[in-house]
Amino acid sequence: MLETIYHSSPMDEKYIQVEYTDTVLADKKKLKIKDTGQKTCELSHFFFEYATGFQIPTAYVKKDDNTVLKFVNHKPFPFYVKILNRADKRIAKIFGLKEHSELKLPVFEFHYGEGKDTLISESHLISFDLCNPEDMKIILRISSKLNAVLKSFFDRRNEILSQLSCTFGKFEGKICLTGDFSPFGLKIYPKEENKKWTEPEKMSTAAEIKKYTEFLHNIVSPK
Repeated sequence: MLETIYHSSPMDEKYIQVEYTDTVLADKKKLKIKDTGQKTCELSHFFFEYATGFQIPTAYVKKDDNTVLKFVNHKPFPFYVKILNRADKRIAKIFGLKEHSELKLPVFEFHYGEGKDTLISESHLISFDLCNPEDMKIILRISSKLNAVLKSFFDRRNEILSQLSCTFGKFEGKICLTGDFSPFGLKIYPKEENKKWTEPEKMSTAAEIKKYTEFLHNIVSPK
């Protein structure tokens, strides 16, 4: 997980600024990985702009600096949605599938908190007043559209979107996409076998995280 710092906008309290740092928390260790914050900022800027082009509502406003993005000052929902297009280790074990095998339809999971055991159900969210049913429908609708848009984006580049994690917030009564598009939320695999490939699910060292971050950054960087 990449460490981010939130600031109130010095010019207008209607906005907040999110600073992406070079500090990464991996396996309960803090790693300093040069340029990770800048590259994640650029990734997020690109994909927020891309999503906006498909009329997906976001809290994103603009890029303020090399490591800073500007958002409307939204109220965040305290959970995130993980979208799986391929079977992860848990799903593969439960349903007797081969890990990374393609799913017929995307699976939408809700996660609350940090750590390994964060999976919860939609009824948990509603029972504990973390989200109401109507907002949940909108969140799932936005998640589904975003997943379809990004699957197509990566498919055209000969890559597979295996997993996508997204967070949401509310601004002026409307649901919007928030968070970021970091190497820890985007799980991409090449269509063709690559023995040198480092699986994003198994990143643990600074070198592995740096390599995967650069891979994603190269996809969105102008040639």
